[in-house]
Amino acid sequence: MNARYLVDTDWAINHLNGQTRTRQRLEELAGSGLGFSIISLAEVYEGILYSRDPEKNERGLQDFLQDLTVIGIDEETSRLFGKERGRLRAEGKRVADFDLIIGVTARQHDLTLLTNNHRHFEDIEGLRIESLSD
Repeated sequence: MNARYLVDTDWAINHLNGQTRTRQRLEELAGSGLGFSIISLAEVYEGILYSRDPEKNERGLQDFLQDLTVIGIDEETSRLFGKERGRLRAEGKRVADFDLIIGVTARQHDLTLLTNNHRHFEDIEGLRIESLSD
C-alpha cells in the first residue's frame, strides 16, 4: 500500500456533502496516497442507505472511492486494537471501538489520520492526526 493518509468518516461525509475545505485538502493530498478504513466505509454506507436519494449518493461514494485504498482489518489490526484498548482501560480512558479500530489501522500502516473529531482519537498512543478544525 502506498497511502500516507487515512481519511476518517467525517472527512468522507464532508467531501460527499461538497464541503469546500475538505474537498480541497483531499485533492492536495491525493498524490500522496489516501486510505479509507473498511469501518469508515460501513459508517458512510449507513448514511447513504438511509438518505433521501440512496442511489445518487452511492454513485457519489463510488466516485470518491476511486481515489482511495480501502484498508481492511487483519490479524495485526486486531492485535493492536486489543493492546491499545487494554492500555486505555488501565488508564481509565475510553475510545469508542470503531474509532479505536480506525485509529490503530492508521498507526499500523504508518498513516496520518485526517479527522476533525480530534477528541475521539487523541488518547490513541502514537497516532498522527491532521484536522481542519485546529
